[in-house]
Amino acid sequence: MPSSVDSLPTFARRLKQARLQAGLSQKELGIRAGLDPQVASPRINQYERATHEPKLETTERIAAALGVPPAFLYTKDELLAKVLLRWNSLTRQQKRDVLRMIEAPAEK
Repeated sequence: MPSSVDSLPTFARRLKQARLQAGLSQKELGIRAGLDPQVASPRINQYERATHEPKLETTERIAAALGVPPAFLYTKDELLAKVLLRWNSLTRQQKRDVLRMIEAPAEK
């Protein structure tokens, strides 16, 4: 079993990071994600300790409860993680602007 947060798999680290940033307890997150209140805290705890990883549907509900894109929970790239955390707060036009900027040919 991993001994420190840094040695945990990406999903476990990102989940805990997003939960703490949202100011939710493990139980609150689990309940908001639709888990049975009796198992909500232990299940989220298992995900954060990397003893289990949720199915995709559960991950999507957890991400929605946290207000983050599911991709945030899986990315190892710190810069991409920061972009993904901000993504949901962007307007549709801002998202288009970001996409246009990314798709533009790089200046030499």
